Amino acid sequence: MEISFERNNYNRYFVCSKLNILSENFDVMIKLQVIGHLGKDCITNVVNGKNVINFSVAHSEKFRDASGNTQERTIWVECSYWTERTAIAPYLRKGTQVYVEGTPDVRTYPKKDGTTGAILALRVNNVQLLGSGRTENPSPLQEQTVGQPVAAGGVDDTDADDLPF
Repeated sequence: MEISFERNNYNRYFVCSKLNILSENFDVMIKLQVIGHLGKDCITNVVNGKNVINFSVAHSEKFRDASGNTQERTIWVECSYWTERTAIAPYLRKGTQVYVEGTPDVRTYPKKDGTTGAILALRVNNVQLLGSGRTENPSPLQEQTVGQPVAAGGVDDTDADDLPF
């Protein structure tokens, strides 16, 4: 892609981009990025000798309908993360906020009433932990005891009267 800056008739600059196609055979990539909270703890499986971490992410957004009422819509994304690095699995717990990106897919399935349902699925390329939504069962990173701050020398200074300021 070539990017250039050009001037219009009003002496304002704008960005022009030109796509250079080197050959007629090129791949098209569709990428989906989702920020949301996990709906349940992840499940780690081994399929054909490869590790896969499965989890579901809920993305919620608020909007106003035509009547001016505030509505909330939640979109669920079923994620599959094929990786050899399964060390992230203990941190993928219900309520954890994550950023995931990957290749989207829509899968259909028959419902109990005979109609066809659809699932938004994502083959994950990247996962980033953004925060934890739970406090009753802390993640392994949060299992350290939280107490009074420890001074630089490793001594616990709980007497505030000795502070020089």
